[in-house]
Amino acid sequence: MIEVTAQVSVYPLRQELLAPAIDEALQIFREHDLEVELGAMSTLLVGDDAVIFAALQKAFHHAAEQGQVVMVATFSNACPVPSKVKAKSS
Repeated sequence: MIEVTAQVSVYPLRQELLAPAIDEALQIFREHDLEVELGAMSTLLVGDDAVIFAALQKAFHHAAEQGQVVMVATFSNACPVPSKVKAKSS
């Protein structure tokens, strides 16, 4: 198991309210004890690869239960997390 960073976006489709599916995904990520860094268009997750994949699967399933959804994810074991880069340079 390795530490990875994932950049994730959840896009609920054809739903009157978008926030519930996104908020639930964020809650699931936090319940998995992942480092969660919110952005304007995506969220960065940092943690063990197996934990991240499990959290993404659960979040996708919950969002899909509410309606159609697109989830986009990019994974890296090489890209630093912005908050960790700031901490090291301080």
